[in-house]
Amino acid sequence: MANRFVLNETSYHGVGAIQEIAAETKGRGFKKAFVCSDPDLVKFGVTKKVLDVLEGAEIEYELYSNIKPNPTVENVQTGVTAFKKSGADFLIAIGGGSSMDTSKAIGIIIANPEFEDVVSLEGVAPTKNKSVPIFAVPTTAGTAAEVTINYVITDASHNRKMVCVDPKDIPVVAFVDPEMMYSMPKGLTAATGMDALTHAIEGYITAGAWELSDMLHLKAIEIIARSLRAAVNNEPKGREDMALGQYVAGMGFSNVGLGIVHSMAHPLGALYDTPHGVANAIILPTVMEYNAPETGEKYREIARAMGVKGVDDMSQEEYRKAAIDAVKKLSSDVGIPENLKEIVKEEDIPFLAQSAYDDACRPGNPRETSVEEITKLYQSLI
Repeated sequence: MANRFVLNETSYHGVGAIQEIAAETKGRGFKKAFVCSDPDLVKFGVTKKVLDVLEGAEIEYELYSNIKPNPTVENVQTGVTAFKKSGADFLIAIGGGSSMDTSKAIGIIIANPEFEDVVSLEGVAPTKNKSVPIFAVPTTAGTAAEVTINYVITDASHNRKMVCVDPKDIPVVAFVDPEMMYSMPKGLTAATGMDALTHAIEGYITAGAWELSDMLHLKAIEIIARSLRAAVNNEPKGREDMALGQYVAGMGFSNVGLGIVHSMAHPLGALYDTPHGVANAIILPTVMEYNAPETGEKYREIARAMGVKGVDDMSQEEYRKAAIDAVKKLSSDVGIPENLKEIVKEEDIPFLAQSAYDDACRPGNPRETSVEEITKLYQSLI
């Protein structure tokens, strides 16, 4: 069986990367941008950094900011209507996963109007046409949505998150500029950084992993482990390294899938509006322990990439524990809660477990699971 790998056509990395938006826009013959960015980024002037580039190059744009932290079907549908009225011919997504996921759904529906109900995009939808071209400008170092073929939309009417997977939605150009991330508060930096680490670790042990993805995920773990603490302290080198580390993780997991950490995190976001990175960070060590028997020697390499010394002299039990402990230590150091006690209600666990089992990420888990076993995992965390 052939292994498919999908990446951006072009990506720019480093301080000042957003300045390249003007040249890419004109070089591709685009005339007007439909800019998607969430209200807080607009309010605090982060979005303006890109708008200034467009204005300086005399490129027309229309701003759309009806985007929730966990974007909904309604956010997408109003965005589709606004795009049609705007006369734009490409999208610029500025933000974290919320803005980018909304942009991907808008771009796919404009090109494939038979999916305008949004909910029919769940899973691997049979779309025929590529999305309207998307330029992606991340402002968080976590989701890597700028380089993935995935997006997640909340179906608020059923309290569930829909995971959509479509290689036709990947942004054509990514502008990964750490200066766009400097204004992130510590809590968000920690949460999105742990989300990136979860991508790298789950992508490394997922059932679909292979040598090319393994190479990317191990490097991503290494970069994130050494730089997240510094990024949380808003050190420029830490910010720059995290911008790269999360992107490298995205290059990998987008092509091989994830596992039940994400399956369990998604319904927490849908039901309680829990920040995705926080949910992943809390769940990750517990699921790593659960998955350990099906991971061969991979936890040795995770421990090594996390900076653990002497792993070659450890037994399998020792290096597996060392890998999990290193993840717990990093999570604690950046201020992530230890458990879900302040989030999950006992009576909701049956719904959460069934939702997690039905989630599109669950089949990628290296260990076969069940609703009953996922129930026990949730219960162990409260």
